Amino acid sequence: MEIGIFGGTGSAGSALGTRLASVGYDVILGSRSPERAQAAADEIVAEHPELSGRIRGGDNHAAASAEVVVIATPWDSAATTARENESVLRGKVVISMANALVRVGSEFQPLVPPRGSVAAHVSAAVPNCRVVAAMHHLPAKELGHIDRPIDSDVLICSDSPEATRIASEIVGRIPGCRPLDAGELSNAMAIEAFTAVLLQLNVKYRTRVAPRLTGIRD
Repeated sequence: MEIGIFGGTGSAGSALGTRLASVGYDVILGSRSPERAQAAADEIVAEHPELSGRIRGGDNHAAASAEVVVIATPWDSAATTARENESVLRGKVVISMANALVRVGSEFQPLVPPRGSVAAHVSAAVPNCRVVAAMHHLPAKELGHIDRPIDSDVLICSDSPEATRIASEIVGRIPGCRPLDAGELSNAMAIEAFTAVLLQLNVKYRTRVAPRLTGIRD
């Protein structure tokens, strides 16, 4: 399977691309600048030569041509970027991992984007796609450390059961990650907002936390 990433040159996008390539997916890092995206891909391959042939850069149109597309852009450009590539994205699974957050003083606070969540805003922008909210709580730095597992549950919600299944399959291939079906896309609002709590814990305890829920059998 080939996976495209909007925002592939950012910290989260490039780290996710590295991780997905390391578990066997072909990855296209997307950017408004294809040259910048290719430079990011070349930098990843220079650090991890075993990923040569698995990851490449291109513009967002190239990333949108993949079978599954992940939106890892800043939250306020997620829906716009999806809408700009709507004709190519039509009918595909689109995974939104963007969080609407702002830092006020020493604290992180969630914002309420149009339609209640970034994922719902994306879904309204590309109504012919199967939008999934997932991977909001995975620490970018740990994603990029492909020699280590990530001890985290990943909450996944979508109005499409098939899209949830596909996103769960992708997450399940990341060592240490457990995909959990968190219901319909309306729950993305709570999932995205909870990221502010995790970031606040990171600041207070000088660590990188990830959620792990008890009481659910593997």
